[in-house]
Amino acid sequence: MTADATPALVEETAGPASAGPAARGPRARTTTAYLRYVAGKVAGAAVSLLAVLVTSFFLFRLIPGDPIKAMTGGRQVSQAQLNAYREEFGLDLPMWQQFTDYCGKALTGDLGTSYQFRAPVIDKITEALPNTLLLTGTAFVLYTVLGIFLGTRSAWRNGKAGDRINTGLALTLYSIPSFWLGLLLIIVLSVGIGPIPGMFPTGGMESGGEDGFAYVLDVAHHLVLPVLTLVAVEYGQTLLVTRSALLDEMGSDYLTTARAKGLRDDLVRRRHAVPNALLPTVTLIFINLGRTVAGVILVETVFSWPGLGGLFYQALSVPDLPLVQGLFFVFAAAVIVMNTLADLIYPLLDPRVGR
Repeated sequence: MTADATPALVEETAGPASAGPAARGPRARTTTAYLRYVAGKVAGAAVSLLAVLVTSFFLFRLIPGDPIKAMTGGRQVSQAQLNAYREEFGLDLPMWQQFTDYCGKALTGDLGTSYQFRAPVIDKITEALPNTLLLTGTAFVLYTVLGIFLGTRSAWRNGKAGDRINTGLALTLYSIPSFWLGLLLIIVLSVGIGPIPGMFPTGGMESGGEDGFAYVLDVAHHLVLPVLTLVAVEYGQTLLVTRSALLDEMGSDYLTTARAKGLRDDLVRRRHAVPNALLPTVTLIFINLGRTVAGVILVETVFSWPGLGGLFYQALSVPDLPLVQGLFFVFAAAVIVMNTLADLIYPLLDPRVGR
């Protein structure tokens, strides 16, 4: 082999090697694996949303009753007027055509027109959404912080009196139906019982006639009981999940090593144990965040809160099919999107996920 042929041979051999998987390095392979993981989760979420769209159309058509007759409120209406209403809302069309029209419009953001309000469904949802976010968002922040804080303390003091009290109270409150607890709080703290005077409104979002800072205080006054109901019922789940995950971590070798190096227990818990135990809690937080958009139907109904939950109950009693379908789709979509976001964040917290 001549000297002139040697560089060519080296170049020919080195070319493919430089383009191979080993040359790209572990970071490139990790990025590719993560992108495949993201693509799979997004595709799964899209299929779930499509399934919810189909389900929302057929599910509520099983509800007995004629929505057009319910709209008339029992008034005497001729058959010609009923037929005109059905034609106006497309209920005279074959079921398959109603379904295709519904799916086609929904994919463009048009969820139809409410029967009882004669307004676009998306407008009614947009109008009630801020009220729901105020109620459930406030409760979400409170019960998440409270649950994580008490859960970590209970796990770190496992078996002691404080742990038993926290766990027992959380299990008890988590088992109580939210509507029953709400009614109980109305009886005790709104109506008043025995020596306890009525201190809070029985329902609604405002008393009316207030402006400026007085209006803010009035809304906050109406907010106390429904938020207290949600926090009391929901914080237990976060506490129990956090406590269980932290107990699983407490026997790990790296915590023993950290203590052997002389680190204080508070420092070991805060810097090492809790961050590694938060993965299940992150999933729960994102699921609860999705439910925040949906609101809590029973609590909003009990306290006459003008949010999405109360709107759903009102639409279901007619039944207002476009409004019920639209709300159901929004509720399910919020949970699906938040659950997908949790799945996408998981590999960033734990690189072993998604490989």
